[in-house]
Amino acid sequence: MRTFTRVPEGLSARVPAEQRGPGLDRDAVRLLVSRGEEVTHHAFPELPRLLRAGDLLVVNTSPTLASAVDGRIGHARVVVHFSTRGDDGRWAVELREPDGRGTTRARTGTRAGTEVELPGAGRLVLEEPLSPHGERLWWARAAGDVLGVLRAYGRPIRYSYTERDQPLSAYQTVFALPSPDGVGSAEMPSAARPFTARLVAELVSRGVQFAPITLHTGVASAEAHEPPYPERFAVPEASARLVNAVRAGGGRVVAVGTTAVRAVESAAGPDGVVRAAEGWTDLVVTPERGVRAVDGLLTGLHEPEASHLLMLEAVAGRAWVGRAYEEALRGLYLWHEFGDVHLILPEEHPHTERCDGNSW
Repeated sequence: MRTFTRVPEGLSARVPAEQRGPGLDRDAVRLLVSRGEEVTHHAFPELPRLLRAGDLLVVNTSPTLASAVDGRIGHARVVVHFSTRGDDGRWAVELREPDGRGTTRARTGTRAGTEVELPGAGRLVLEEPLSPHGERLWWARAAGDVLGVLRAYGRPIRYSYTERDQPLSAYQTVFALPSPDGVGSAEMPSAARPFTARLVAELVSRGVQFAPITLHTGVASAEAHEPPYPERFAVPEASARLVNAVRAGGGRVVAVGTTAVRAVESAAGPDGVVRAAEGWTDLVVTPERGVRAVDGLLTGLHEPEASHLLMLEAVAGRAWVGRAYEEALRGLYLWHEFGDVHLILPEEHPHTERCDGNSW
């Protein structure tokens, strides 16, 4: 499925929805809905009428960190993106060249032993590449309290398609909860951004349930679309039970974001039963692997080479994702973390009733 080679100019969301006009809130985005070959167009506040009583939304509670920090290598300025804290205390980091329009260019020529001076007398030493296939992300050891540096000097990661820096609050979702150990996501789990407290209350009043999970996202890349690196996740026992109960009762499990898919599918066995789990996941959901516990997906619009598209194809099928993206391009939907969203639901079969144990 490749209907375009790059996001067309003018279709990148440059500011959050609530900043595009007076009286707007986060939910002032458009919602593309696809059920197999059927594609329809909606406003995001219509979501409660598109779901059914008994459906379940799986939501990521990871908070977004102010993960971009200015530093120096000798006399040269550099921006450090703090991605993920490892179990050994090291951090996976990415070095970027500052350009005043978002830290868009990856720094080249980095090698092991490179020292980066951080504000507040902090220091970072690069030790080894995170992946044997590239040197964009490095494991680095920090002298000092990295989370303290992020709180005092950090700002949210942004890319050049956005208009300006935004406060950290613009990158938090309504579901974000403080992490017990202070860690969180390097970049916002953005599929949940359009939800407001008012919309959540309406969904609950209509019988839609919520299952919280946690997956701390690492840094993305504006120019390299590698598969996602291992990330920390947790699926609590209560959420696992809820997923299984909804599926057994005929409801639909809809993941809010690719992060929620990765977490719940990492906790699902070959039989589709979800069990409580936590730790690191290196799962990459592809059409070949398929999905076991998720029926639908609410997600943003992804770039044409993004590995996330494989996950969409696993949920909806390659041909149907392609058709949905053709409609998104035709309808001038907006891309990226402040953009419009796409709801993938199972095809409706009105003449086929679910077996309830007694009759068809």
